[in-house]
Amino acid sequence: MTQDAAFSVTHGGEARQVWIIRHAQTEWSVNGRHTGRSDIPLTPTGIAAAEALRPWIRTMRFERVLSSPLSRAIDTARLCGLESQVQPEPELMEWDYGDYEGLTTPQIRERVPGWDLWRNGCPGGETLEQVGLRARRMLARITDMPGSVALFSHGHFSRLLIASWLGLPDSRGRSFAIRAGSVTVLGFEHGTPVIWAAGNVPGTPGVGR
Repeated sequence: MTQDAAFSVTHGGEARQVWIIRHAQTEWSVNGRHTGRSDIPLTPTGIAAAEALRPWIRTMRFERVLSSPLSRAIDTARLCGLESQVQPEPELMEWDYGDYEGLTTPQIRERVPGWDLWRNGCPGGETLEQVGLRARRMLARITDMPGSVALFSHGHFSRLLIASWLGLPDSRGRSFAIRAGSVTVLGFEHGTPVIWAAGNVPGTPGVGR
């Protein structure tokens, strides 16, 4: 998808958008380790990826820029050109994985065969319902904000934001793949909440973390 097609959309009176930007690459995101509250920094590749978002960011004027206070998210916001606007917002923190922090899904399934985050949650951490409630609180807060908003967050929490935006059950967050350093644009068409662009990464077609 071209920059013009994905990121310069205006639709009459419905031009207001919510940009959800997942933080760029970290060592743990590459390895598939569940990274909730651990403050893992961006890799050099992640830093370059965040800087590569600048041309897209320049196409927008954001009234508010909010970020998870963890460094991988707030540094992504700063590196892509929003350092003067970004404000920390604890509600945008990643799912608290509790006892499974730092583990990969195969490692967790060695302990709990058949484990599924969206069904089983995390002992010592948050349930799906708790994370979904946070996502809905966040969206309710930005509903009354004028203009477009940028939210810098994390993989699983971004999926909950998208599902909540569309009015879907929390468990449907599993259906949205959010790559590190990607942009998803939410908005409206004829008053209906829609996805205008999903999981785009500059110059990087295909799939993967």
